[in-house]
Amino acid sequence: MTGRTAMRALITGVGGQDGSYLAERLVAEGLEVHALVHPDEPLPERPGVTLHACDVADTARTRALVRDLAPDELYNLAAISSVARSWSEPDLVARVNGLAVAGLLESAWLAQEASGRPVRFVQASSAEIFGAPCRSPQDESTPIRPVNPYGAAKAYAHHLVGVYRERGLHASGLVLYNHESPRRPVQFVTRKITSTVAAIAQGRADVLRLGNLAARRDWGWAPDYVDAMVRSARAGHADDYVVATGESHSVRDLVAVAFTHVGIDDWERYVEVDQALVRPTDAAELVGDSSRIRAVLSWRPTATFHDVVTRLVDADLAT
Repeated sequence: MTGRTAMRALITGVGGQDGSYLAERLVAEGLEVHALVHPDEPLPERPGVTLHACDVADTARTRALVRDLAPDELYNLAAISSVARSWSEPDLVARVNGLAVAGLLESAWLAQEASGRPVRFVQASSAEIFGAPCRSPQDESTPIRPVNPYGAAKAYAHHLVGVYRERGLHASGLVLYNHESPRRPVQFVTRKITSTVAAIAQGRADVLRLGNLAARRDWGWAPDYVDAMVRSARAGHADDYVVATGESHSVRDLVAVAFTHVGIDDWERYVEVDQALVRPTDAAELVGDSSRIRAVLSWRPTATFHDVVTRLVDADLAT
């Protein structure tokens, strides 16, 4: 493709919550936006985005596409994002979340070499790479020690980003802590909670079944984390960044805020712990120290934990 008049971006994982927010932002900024969509998935509605049917794990096809497009910015958001699924299909998760990233990084490098134009690569990493952290909060220097196949695949990809950065690619790894929005699928615990709470409040359900209520996470607002991705792509120097609010809350806290928001204070009687939903291993507490990205890229979260939960509940009440 020749004769470009605008910056060009390529997004993988455009069907997810982050991909949708990112695509909307880049289109609004006037970029020429392209995106990969798995051939077996229905094409999402992404106005202003040129969609390409391609499996991110198909290295040959993605490499040809990346070399043809020679994007100025490449955002890899594609992943199997379920930790639970990584226990049932660890080999598939390793291919998509790990090996596919190796292919994309090499493709970006080859495109840069062929075109003579820098390719700025952003990898959506995960706090799950820290797994059972030796300290809290975690920052960019925290040892990587995943405790599940999802985290292990993400850790491999995260290390590769550093390898290619040393090679000369503007590659940044964003260690994203949990971030939510109404676009998050309902199989995720946050949306499961808020959608079920909304259903209970409206008389459409009578019980919320959950696993480990004591698990603690650092929950933020998805559009804020997309903003971090764009800032890192356009920074003068590539680096790794922890993207987090710095506040830790338990699943129990989330449940309490959601129920209280709909006027139910005696929420315990609606909640059942199902041992089948408890993961084989679950990081007890993940909370991030985002001092580096705040200092270097002037990034700040705009929504509090309470804001995030109540926004999700309101969205579920409206559906």
